[in-house]
Amino acid sequence: MRRILFPVLAAVLLAGAAASPLLAQSKAPAAVTVKSEKQAFTVETVAEGLERPWGLAFLPDGRMLVTEKAGKLRLVSPDGKVAPPVGGLPKVDARGQGGLLDVAVAPDFAKSRLVYFTFSEAGENGVNGTALGRGRLADNAARLEDVSVIWRQAPKYASTLHFGSRIVFGPENTLFVGVGERSNPEFRVKAQALDETLGKVVRLDMDGKPAKGNPFEGRDDARPEIWSYGHRNIQGAALNPADGTLWVVEHGPRGGDELNRVGPGKNYGWPVVTYGVEYSGGPVGEGQQSKPGMEQPVHHWVPSIGTSGLAFYAGDALPGWKGSAFVGGLAIPSLTRLELADGKVAKEERLLEDLGERIRDVRQGPDGLIYLLTDNPEGRVLRLKPAANGRS
Repeated sequence: MRRILFPVLAAVLLAGAAASPLLAQSKAPAAVTVKSEKQAFTVETVAEGLERPWGLAFLPDGRMLVTEKAGKLRLVSPDGKVAPPVGGLPKVDARGQGGLLDVAVAPDFAKSRLVYFTFSEAGENGVNGTALGRGRLADNAARLEDVSVIWRQAPKYASTLHFGSRIVFGPENTLFVGVGERSNPEFRVKAQALDETLGKVVRLDMDGKPAKGNPFEGRDDARPEIWSYGHRNIQGAALNPADGTLWVVEHGPRGGDELNRVGPGKNYGWPVVTYGVEYSGGPVGEGQQSKPGMEQPVHHWVPSIGTSGLAFYAGDALPGWKGSAFVGGLAIPSLTRLELADGKVAKEERLLEDLGERIRDVRQGPDGLIYLLTDNPEGRVLRLKPAANGRS
């Protein structure tokens, strides 16, 4: 596939990339126009100076809530003004991959002002786990009020890896949370266990209780909130507007990142089967890529791109991309566009490779444009908009 080198940015990268690993994010021009296979677009910086931003959600008035991994929640205006941290959040365990993670605004936010968020929560004696919190954004947006933890991954383990996680609101006042299996070989096998919530998608009601109609409801040997299992480390999740199904992207080990269409009660194989291998090069699990009773990914990546963030584009502002799925890349800093046909990936296009920034989250905004978070100590909110007159 043809690489698209940004004008001006190419010279900046070639002249000084070796001198400073942060040059791309600190010196990049405010806006650059690019042409992809289906859509000419402009990349512009909305806001910058965010500390390792992780999750992004839009308020009804177009303002954005952005989480910073270290534990801060920021309000960002459409013109890029970054407010002081929102108060009231619980303490997070920000070691390793932990911290303040995803954020989502309740569907009835205009009435309830409820904000949901995931974070790594410390326990006693060095253990921790992913937790789902909820609070009410004050009228002046300065703090979250009545904050509580409404669901916790169980049990907690001593690890600084693979917390997940993404929040997606489903139909009938439900929400999905995708969580990781905490990585360590001695307990990543729990992704196959139904009596624990490591390596799972859970389906909850709006108060954090197991939703009615879950596939393992009523079983004594299974947690009632489990929707699907056998996941490794879910880093992106979204409903496909074409059919309302839940899709996720998750990290593989060395190779084997996956795009999965998630169904109730289904087993996605980890760590029994995978398209990746151990970081040492040895086999994972049974050293197989498939097994009866375990779902195959819709798409997988070898080598890993480091999937993070997932959005299905359903807007009209970028018509060439309508119906595409977009996935951020961390290991290969980029944005990947996927064309889908009959539930499969028909075409893959790699975008923004020359930007040189890890893409942590991908969202469609209420204005029909695409918004990205870059994973840097001085991270940015980027906006993809149609190029003027469709020219690149």
